[in-house]
Amino acid sequence: MRRRSRLFQCVLTSVSLCLVLFVSSLWLPQGKFESCDRSLQPCLSVYSATKEPAAVTNDVYPGSDVIKECVGQKFQASRLLHYLNSALGPASDVLLEPYLLCWDELIKFMESLGPLVGFFTYKVEEKITLIRQLSKEESAHQRNVIQSTHNPQLTDQHAYHSVRSMLEAELERGVVSFDRQTDSGSRTLLRLHRSLLWLQLLLEKLGTEPDERSMGELCREAYLQVLAPHHPWFVQRAAELVFQSMPDRGVFLQLVCVRRREEAEPVINIIITAIREIHQRTERELKLRNMLDLP
Repeated sequence: MRRRSRLFQCVLTSVSLCLVLFVSSLWLPQGKFESCDRSLQPCLSVYSATKEPAAVTNDVYPGSDVIKECVGQKFQASRLLHYLNSALGPASDVLLEPYLLCWDELIKFMESLGPLVGFFTYKVEEKITLIRQLSKEESAHQRNVIQSTHNPQLTDQHAYHSVRSMLEAELERGVVSFDRQTDSGSRTLLRLHRSLLWLQLLLEKLGTEPDERSMGELCREAYLQVLAPHHPWFVQRAAELVFQSMPDRGVFLQLVCVRRREEAEPVINIIITAIREIHQRTERELKLRNMLDLP
């Protein structure tokens, strides 16, 4: 009976994983990947971490003396905090490349929660790839302009330098549509913006909810609050499989290199504060341009 029970659990897990992968392949993409948004053909993720993690400097940020490096693991809360603070631009702007580096680190965090969480990271990776590709194209365009005008005095700071500059430039160029889906950085940023709030809520729940409540429960609650209203029915059903496969909360303690919840609380609060500042700044820029409901 034990063998049959274990076999059944293995089969159920395998079927669940296949279903999540299948549904993920049908989920309409955000990026410029030919014909994926016009058919039900599977779309492969093209994300690749082309950049090595930036070396964390000795700059002192709020909380940098509390969060230390965790030897031997991919996700580093100290590196995430560094990127979050590095993304804080002048005049309450958000610098795009450090913002995307935050997501590189958050992807490692989500992947550490189990293979099925790849259901979420798949879409995040796709969005990061798109914005970086748009930035790369913008840089190439600027170089061509400088060469054609023979004017080396033109600034190297382009439209995808920050959240504000990207939103403004894409509005001026007519790239953003308020009626239909477009392959714009603004629309893609909005999706990342929502996902960041989901992670913020999850961390808040991890810091405040009693230990009896599972990681899956807390993930589900945060998802229902933020992301579910924007997802079709079949995506919500597939997400439910992810929540059921979540590890226990002890895994999170390991990720931030502590043994007890009491030790994790200051780490969680510091990260939440940094994420909240990034989210509030981005929210203001999107709201100012009526972009919080882009299709």
